[in-house]
Amino acid sequence: MKDLQLSGSKQYTVGEAAAMDIYEKISTLSQKMEEESVRIRRDLHKHPETAFLEMRTTVIIEKHLKELGYEVLTGKAVCKEGERLGVPSPEELSLHASEVLGQGISEEDLTEEIREGYTGVIGILRCGEGPVTALRFDIDALGMNEASDMEHRPFREGFSSVNRGMMHGCGHDGHAAIGLGVAKLLMEIKEELRGTVKLIFQPGEEGGHGAVPIVAKGHLDDVDYFIGNHIAPTNSLDDGDVTPGTYGSLANTKYDVWFRGEASHAGGYPEKGRNALVSASHAVLGLYSIPRHSQGQTRVNVGTLHAGTGRNVIPDTAKLEIEVRGEDTEINDYMSGQAESICKGAAMMTGCSCEMKMVGRGETQHSDEELWGRIGNMLAEHCPDLRVSSIPNARNWGSEDISVMMNRVQSHGGLAAYMRTMTDMASPQHTVRFDFDEKVLVNGIRVFASIVYDLNGRQYENTYIQRHDTDHG
Repeated sequence: MKDLQLSGSKQYTVGEAAAMDIYEKISTLSQKMEEESVRIRRDLHKHPETAFLEMRTTVIIEKHLKELGYEVLTGKAVCKEGERLGVPSPEELSLHASEVLGQGISEEDLTEEIREGYTGVIGILRCGEGPVTALRFDIDALGMNEASDMEHRPFREGFSSVNRGMMHGCGHDGHAAIGLGVAKLLMEIKEELRGTVKLIFQPGEEGGHGAVPIVAKGHLDDVDYFIGNHIAPTNSLDDGDVTPGTYGSLANTKYDVWFRGEASHAGGYPEKGRNALVSASHAVLGLYSIPRHSQGQTRVNVGTLHAGTGRNVIPDTAKLEIEVRGEDTEINDYMSGQAESICKGAAMMTGCSCEMKMVGRGETQHSDEELWGRIGNMLAEHCPDLRVSSIPNARNWGSEDISVMMNRVQSHGGLAAYMRTMTDMASPQHTVRFDFDEKVLVNGIRVFASIVYDLNGRQYENTYIQRHDTDHG
């Protein structure tokens, strides 16, 4: 193939030069999407929805993908029945569905399965033979009330939350907007792609609810490359614009714990009561006394305690919302076992019963060096204005149920990477004044689309077919 001299002394083949033109096209198209991406992000920010209540969000994403020409999955085609964790009550689902109808969504938009909390969307783009690449974008909000004063930009500019007790305080509104921008851009370069691209808009990341039923449905079983991303705060120049890989998210398990005793008159017959609040209190102290593990980091937290009906009644019910974490799955299992023993023992001390229900979980994760290294090299060559972090594979200390997806892909020989795109933030994530510089939306769209082209571009068609035949039989 004829070589081309484009700049400096480096020689480029005709195919490589054509590929460079595609990267330039991706950059130009992503810039043109800025206004639309900001509009989508602000609309989603104004209408936040927590785990499995993302009804309006699901409908919005579904409509966008269908208009673009994607094959679209919703409802039980996304999340396997019986595998969702922490599903709201039928009463909560029904109430939220009625509220959504006043937010620009019609009765026809809300299918029965969406009303039952089967939220989330998968868009599929099929471009012939080639690798299967999956991109994940989480879409849920947090259960918190957003700041409502003029110092908070979303309130000042009219796009703060209208759903009480719900707020996009972590950036998932931005993730969803990036995902829709990527969907639009990939359609613009569809003829340059081969293989299959899956865009997974995941419900219920907060709390570790949503990845498990998607994985159980089998959507990751044929994936060769899997990439996720989270916007993250820029703390120094060394952070750059993109961190191609991360590792080390803590494995975690989340429980709802109910203690049930017997009510009685606190003054007249205290001996006849069985105090569930006392059981719960013993459990709280015991949980924070779990010995830490010598082989790695551990965490425990009691997030809520609700109990009792009045000051002169022995409390007959109490509920805790708790979580434990460990540096790996084995250490997290140790923490879970200790937590179960403590809660059940606390109930026995006061003659109460104890019921524990797992409502969320995540695993530890690592990004494959082969993939994050490839992403970093591609960005350095084709997106040199986007600075790659000086630490291209950074440590995560939180928990993320994207780990469940990554581990499934890696279990059958696929490669996975969980990136960060850096941006300035008005306040830390999970706070009531959280907001971010929306320039990261364009960067996110460009980075994801460039990665897809690097992995699924037709310039590698023959290489992939040979590898696929050799490695996968």
